Parts: sequence; structure tokens; C-alpha cells
Amino acid sequence: MKRTSLAALFTLTCAHAVGAEGAAPANATAAPFRVSKSVELLTGDTWRDRGKLYRLYGVQSCLRGTIALDAKGKELDCGNVSLAHLAALFSTAAVTCQPIALALDKATFVVCGAKLDGNTIDVGTALIAAGYAFAATDQKGNTVSASYLVAELNAKMKADGLWATKFQHPIGLLLKRPKEQDR
Repeated sequence: MKRTSLAALFTLTCAHAVGAEGAAPANATAAPFRVSKSVELLTGDTWRDRGKLYRLYGVQSCLRGTIALDAKGKELDCGNVSLAHLAALFSTAAVTCQPIALALDKATFVVCGAKLDGNTIDVGTALIAAGYAFAATDQKGNTVSASYLVAELNAKMKADGLWATKFQHPIGLLLKRPKEQDR
């Protein structure tokens, strides 16, 4: 497996972040930080750590309260499934994040790497490739990370993770919300 440094991930992702709607560049001097083991997970892509709100850049978790039906027809909370996989990754790996932008809600967008078995993996790619998160889009529906979209399409083709269930894709739900509010 090829190692990718957090600095390289930052360089690849930052160009997308600056142009993403709803994102402003973060403080250029913001240093990478280690995610503590006592984070408060809010969703499968957002958490609070030491009083600050963080969100994985380019990643969209399943929405909490939405339903995924497994092959036997059992209802699962789709968002809780996403959250459980982020929790598992955070609890089993040393995760370091680089702030890259600020969201409209003042969350700090981050790109994170996790050390697993001596390799550093991109947290967003890991969650999306396993089928427990999705490639985020801007307000116009354009994917903000092409590599995350590729990971999502591969997971979908292999029916990995949530793709083995029936669920409403969170991007469709989120893009529909502003239109419904206009009515």
C-alpha cells in the first residue's frame, strides 16, 4: 500500500476546498493535530474535540434518523451505521488531522490520516471505500473530491457497506431540502 503523507493529502484537497461553496480557507498557520480518544462523535463525518467542531472535508455520512433496510428487511438507522464506523476507526487508529477550511456553521473542515499497521490512510477514503460514507458535493451537486467519488462508485459497484442495503442517498436528501424550504 502506498503511503501518503498528511501534507500531500492537504495539498491535493486544499485546492478543492478553497473553491467549495460554503467553505472559507482556514487559518494558514493552523497546525495538524492528533484527534483525542475522548471526542464526541456527532455524525459519521462530524465531531467535537476539546470544545471545537470538526468535519471531514469532502465526506458526507448517512443522515441520522434515515433508514437503511438490510437484505432481511431489518431497519437500521443509516446515520448511526456511518457514525459507528467513524467511531471504530477513531478508537483503533492514531488519527491526525489538518485543518483546511471553515464551514458556514463554523466547523473546521479537516483532512485526516489514520495510522494502521504502519501505513497512513486517508480517513475519508477509508470510510467511503468501505461503503459507510459518501463523496460530498457543493450546493450545486458537484462532487468536491474526485478521488472520493471514485471510492464511492467502487464501493457501490461492490455493494460494500451501506450499498448492500436499501437507503436514501444523503446527497439527494440534502440537495432537496433547500428547494422544499423555498416552497
